[in-house]
Amino acid sequence: MGLYREWSSDAYSLAAIWKIEEPESFFIERTAMPAPDIKSDKRRIERLAGRFLLKHLKEDFPLLNIRPDEHDKPRIDNNHYYFSISHSWPYVAAVVSPYVECGIDIQCWHPRMEALQNKFLSEQEQVFFVNDPKLITLAWSAKEAAYKWQGRRGVEFIDHLPIEKYAENEYRHEFNIYLQLTNPKMHIQAQGLVKEDFACAFVVHEDIIHPSF
Repeated sequence: MGLYREWSSDAYSLAAIWKIEEPESFFIERTAMPAPDIKSDKRRIERLAGRFLLKHLKEDFPLLNIRPDEHDKPRIDNNHYYFSISHSWPYVAAVVSPYVECGIDIQCWHPRMEALQNKFLSEQEQVFFVNDPKLITLAWSAKEAAYKWQGRRGVEFIDHLPIEKYAENEYRHEFNIYLQLTNPKMHIQAQGLVKEDFACAFVVHEDIIHPSF
C-alpha cells in the first residue's frame, strides 16, 4: 500500500502515515542507511521505515545526524528539524517541522486496551471515553504524543499528562492536555484519527511554542 496519508498537521508541520508492505531492501536503498543491529525483522524494518518517512517529508532531512539528547528524545544538529516517529506494525507515522517540537503516536488495536486504561487514565478522564476500546487507544496515543513533544524522562501519564478536555466531530478528535512538568505548566492541543486498523494522535500548534523546565 505504501503511503496511507500525508497532510499538514498544523501550519508549521508535515505528517504522514505509511503502511509497510515492502521488503527491508526497499527502505535501505531509499535511506542509504545500513540495516540497524536489531534481531527482530519487524522492528528492524520499522526503524528503517520511520527514517524513510522523514526523508519522504523533508528530502534534505539528515538521517545520519539523529542522536538522542539527555532525555533520549531524538534530535538532529542545531534542531534544524524537529521530528517524531511512531510505529505499530504494519504502520509507521512521522511528523516533521522546522519551527516547533513534534509528537505523534500510532497504535493498532489491542484487545486488552479497556482493561489497561486504569494504568494511564484517571477516573475523571475515563468518563470521556465511555469504555470504548478505540477511544481509549486514541487517548493513549494522545498522551504518548504529548510525552514525545515534551521530551523529558520521569513522566507518569495519569499524574503529569491529564486530559482536561476531549471533543469529537465528524472530522477529528480533539484533546486539551495540561502538562504538569513544564515550567510554567502549560496546555497543549492534540488531534486524533480513528481508522479501521489503528488510532493516531499528534500535537498541533496555533503558535510557535516550546516546552521549558
